[in-house]
Amino acid sequence: MKRVYLGEFEEIVLLIVAVLEGAAYGVNIMHEILEQTGRSVRLNQVHASLQRLEEKGMIVSKMSDPTPERGGRRKRIFSITAYGSSTLRDIQQVRATLWSAVPSNLKSFTA
Repeated sequence: MKRVYLGEFEEIVLLIVAVLEGAAYGVNIMHEILEQTGRSVRLNQVHASLQRLEEKGMIVSKMSDPTPERGGRRKRIFSITAYGSSTLRDIQQVRATLWSAVPSNLKSFTA
């Protein structure tokens, strides 16, 4: 399969889907992004990213059973695919290689 590149936000969403293991849905992902990164995002941004990741074959979705707390509505639950996992490993390896190439005097950036 041809290498597909991800933007930073798509990478974060893909990582969150992997972290949530079967409990990943739009609102949950949005809250997890805020908790993990401190970054406030809108639900439509999350949904757009999820759609792009699904089109790229990195995640799959299925509808959950209806729940009483949602008024009988179902949620779309997202899971990472083998291709999504291998993409995250590739990204991690590239970043590790680049960080190891950074001169030591620059590795401890001070704020």
